[in-house]
Amino acid sequence: MLRSRLFNIYLAALAVLLSAASVPAQAQTNFDRPGNDYQRSVSVSGDPAECALLCERDKRCRAWSFNYPSDHSEDAVCWLKDKVPPRIPSYCCVSGVRGAGVIEPRSGPVETSTDRYGGDYRSFEVKNEDRAEHGDACRDACHSDNRCRAWTFARPGYAGKSARCFLKNEIKPPRRKPGFISGVVR
Repeated sequence: MLRSRLFNIYLAALAVLLSAASVPAQAQTNFDRPGNDYQRSVSVSGDPAECALLCERDKRCRAWSFNYPSDHSEDAVCWLKDKVPPRIPSYCCVSGVRGAGVIEPRSGPVETSTDRYGGDYRSFEVKNEDRAEHGDACRDACHSDNRCRAWTFARPGYAGKSARCFLKNEIKPPRRKPGFISGVVR
């Protein structure tokens, strides 16, 4: 009787572990986890995946936040955390917990961490007051120009000190590139 009961407990525990393992942990784009920092490092690549990997390799790390460069800071920064603070919406960042890979949304009209290199016929600097946060000003400029077929928005620090918009008269294939947001309109 005891053996049967232990076996049932074992099966129940195994089922819980397997169900938890089938739901992959993901980093959250456009979220920060402020607080509980114990290490700050400049990201040479400017890629949030580098920050997630630093956390994986550090046994003390429980969570991380990656800050994109901005008008105020020229460097991308990775913050490692010894606790898992609650997440808050913030365009500045990508955050995750240990074991979480970086999965950025690429479906729909906006392609995160995507560059559509080439086909540029016009580029311009995007100021913060021009709704630079999500590339909205770039997308809107493309929508209002009959020549434009696609666009790419580069966050500050990725194609110069300021944010830039590239309007394209050709639709080029997408390629993964951190710090860039693209879209196709026609």
